[in-house]
Amino acid sequence: MALHIETFSLGPLETNAYLLRGSEEGKAIIIDPGMNPAPLVKRIADLEIEAILLTHAHFDHMGGVEEIRKLKGCPVYLHTMESEWLTNPKLNGSTRWPEVCPPLSTGPAEYDLADGLELQLIGETFKVYHTPGHSPGSVSFLCGNDLFSGDVLFRMGVGRTDLPGGRERDLIHSIQNTLYSFSDEVVVYPGHGPRTKIGYEKQHNPYVPARS
Repeated sequence: MALHIETFSLGPLETNAYLLRGSEEGKAIIIDPGMNPAPLVKRIADLEIEAILLTHAHFDHMGGVEEIRKLKGCPVYLHTMESEWLTNPKLNGSTRWPEVCPPLSTGPAEYDLADGLELQLIGETFKVYHTPGHSPGSVSFLCGNDLFSGDVLFRMGVGRTDLPGGRERDLIHSIQNTLYSFSDEVVVYPGHGPRTKIGYEKQHNPYVPARS
């Protein structure tokens, strides 16, 4: 069975949250449950949520973590370099834009992510790639030909690097040396905006061309 992917655009920054189901009936995982998660919460009423995976811990990607974790009793996975961000509104950025949201904090993640880790969830294998640049602990998840890139790579765009811990050189390296190494047919599901493909970005992304 191919991965079944549903997208929810959540919160004032229209963050993409992904609900994924695999070969195990009635089970699902969530990638990046953003702010104002009511539509997602309604959708998962009858599903067992095995895990919440975070590509990174900026407020617009983790705003729904606590509500869903308490509702479903599921663990949260986050890269070790951002282990303090869920509990600290200053680190997760929610204190920077008071007009967008109040300071956000949750309990810490139950599990640490690291480069090369393979997660066995919903009957599928998700490989973790550390892709820093937008934030120091940004990761991308690859399952078969589906890549969840968070705020690293967008359709004809890239993540911003002017937030604490961001670094343009790291972002370019992550895209050119990690993400662009995948097959051209790999479908990219970004943290914001429409999906794309690795081959398309290598040809058309104006910010990070493929290495010659």
